[in-house]
Amino acid sequence: MITSTRRVSPDKSEVRIAFSLDDTSDIKDVEDLSQAFPDLEQRLEPVPPCMSLRESVQVYKEHCRMAREFHHVKHEISVLEERKRKLLAELVEDEKVAVEIARLEEEFQRLTEENHTLVTLHSERRQQLERLCLTNRTRQDSS
Repeated sequence: MITSTRRVSPDKSEVRIAFSLDDTSDIKDVEDLSQAFPDLEQRLEPVPPCMSLRESVQVYKEHCRMAREFHHVKHEISVLEERKRKLLAELVEDEKVAVEIARLEEEFQRLTEENHTLVTLHSERRQQLERLCLTNRTRQDSS
């Protein structure tokens, strides 16, 4: 404990000031907390406390805690925004794939119908050819 007694003027009474250097935990904590907060606007950065006022140190500590929390939340937001950007890109790609699948399904349906028509036409032409060949043989046999 350090004590100092001073008389400001001869006609005034003595002023006695006493303080202890033993309880420095708040000061050490403040020194540990004194850091830059690049995410904060300068006007929002924690202002170093008045070390002689315990309440000032507590307010400073709380302000630093909130600044760290703000930094953490801001980081989480940026991570989530990046994830959102990737998901939107995937969604756009999935929509393109869905459109391509629909186009291919339509083309498949059209080609299946065309194939069925061609198979039917081929069968009809084969039967027609067989009848003509039979008719032609019958004529040759009769002549």
